[in-house]
Amino acid sequence: MALWRGRCRKRPGLVEVFTLTLFSLRGPAREAGRFILGLETSCDETSAAVLKDGKEILSNVISSQITTHQRFGGVVPEIASRKHMENITGVVDSALEEAGIGWDDLTAIAVTSGPGLVGALLVGVAYAKGAAMARKLPLVGVHHIEGHIYANLLTERELSFPLLCLVVSGGHTHLVRLLEHGRLEIIGSTRDDAAGEAFDKVARALGLGYPGGPLIEKLAREGSIEAYDLPRAWLEGSYDFSFSGLKSAVLNLLNRAKQRGEEIHKAGLAASFQEAVVDVLIQKTCRAARESNAETVLLAGGVAANGYLRERLREALAADGRRLVVPPLILCTDNAAMIACAGYHRLMRGETAAVDLNAVADWPLGT
Repeated sequence: MALWRGRCRKRPGLVEVFTLTLFSLRGPAREAGRFILGLETSCDETSAAVLKDGKEILSNVISSQITTHQRFGGVVPEIASRKHMENITGVVDSALEEAGIGWDDLTAIAVTSGPGLVGALLVGVAYAKGAAMARKLPLVGVHHIEGHIYANLLTERELSFPLLCLVVSGGHTHLVRLLEHGRLEIIGSTRDDAAGEAFDKVARALGLGYPGGPLIEKLAREGSIEAYDLPRAWLEGSYDFSFSGLKSAVLNLLNRAKQRGEEIHKAGLAASFQEAVVDVLIQKTCRAARESNAETVLLAGGVAANGYLRERLREALAADGRRLVVPPLILCTDNAAMIACAGYHRLMRGETAAVDLNAVADWPLGT
């Protein structure tokens, strides 16, 4: 039996730290097991987590920079890197304290080494390498998107392969077939703007602010999905996605309305835009699940926190006799628990990194 506990608070040197801990009622954290320290600094969250035996979250501390970057309308890479440098030591200390363990209890350190903002990645990679060398611990480099996929394993302990995963984030939109641990096959990806990127750009055009996804979802609740007729890029015969045409259609609609002095119903436009994105994601995912014989579909990435997408996709898969697995909201956005989970499985396969591990901004998934 276990209990979730989460709380928000501020600590010296940290920005809006959210700690999510899974407390075991069987005994203290120091019971025998493999303890993985995970680190995540790929974008604008500094996060550290401790995971026991690849599945039990003992701590998951996240220092968010959203309020810092909001006034710029998006993430400023140089500022993000500096904030990571300021916060990482305090975040790691908090994660170890929350887990109730010390450095000597750790089995390995897992760190996001790509893809992402290279300066931000370097902060986490440099810290992880230094700590691993000083403590003589194995070091594991983890792909950021692989981490998002493995977030599903933190809540669903028993998953049978093959699995299909829809990855939807600010920089990535993929359909990934999982044949077994360590064997990922990308069967579809975005050809231009990722879904989350399109949400951010449309939100900016509507004057909503940053980050765009949650703001559009909130506004869309007040509008009708039939308010505006927006295009879908189906890319027939492919599992690939394209959202730049949809984004351009929204921008052109707004510009024409401004030139003509016409009023735009923002809630209706937000609802119609969100429906156009979700419609394509659902139809391609359901078709891929049928053709891949995947009884279970995973949803991963920051946009997986979108409630409208979660509800619609779950309904569509259920109608087809399949089920959807989605992590809790805090594990959808960037966090270190997912990195520790993916790192644990890499460690079990003997995939450790040397001291020359480097940050890779454009590391292809599955390589």
